[in-house]
Amino acid sequence: MKRDIILSGVGGQGILSIATVIGSAALEQNLFLKQAEVHGMSQRGGDVQSNLRLSTDPIYSDLIPKGAANLIVSLEPMEALRYIPYLAPDGWIITNTTPLVNIPNYPEMEKITAQLEQFPQVVALDADGIAKDLGSPRSANMVLLGAMAGVLHILEPEKLREGIRRVFGRKGEAIVEANLKAFDAGLQFSQKK
Repeated sequence: MKRDIILSGVGGQGILSIATVIGSAALEQNLFLKQAEVHGMSQRGGDVQSNLRLSTDPIYSDLIPKGAANLIVSLEPMEALRYIPYLAPDGWIITNTTPLVNIPNYPEMEKITAQLEQFPQVVALDADGIAKDLGSPRSANMVLLGAMAGVLHILEPEKLREGIRRVFGRKGEAIVEANLKAFDAGLQFSQKK
């Protein structure tokens, strides 16, 4: 089994934290993993993207070809659309619905939503709102990770929870618990779809 995942968003949203948790979980499951990170701008607000390739068999390239991504996970709705050419015909889009308007000609949300609705397998959720409701506004990325776990089917949710514990453990138990709650809320949301 193989899964190709594109993580996208803008700097400061936690894309690379998601990639780190996924990588940790993949290693715990003895999966092969290749990762390539592309930073359009290495500053808060710049385009950030990461290719993750997971497989039960060896992987020889870290880049995902166009039309092959099983999942596009985006913390920013316009950024999800940027990577549509990479989506496989049966691929999923998991996206936050809260825009981060960082350019002057940012499209209207109605137009972005209309484009996303053209795809049969989309989980669109207000990850920022869910994280705020849980009392942890900085954990929107873990809400998206949880939503992704509901459709990924290569990583066990418990292995992702263990990855969250490993990655955030040095920040203290309160941070770990906040991120686990966010993950579980996202997982629950996607399982209702």
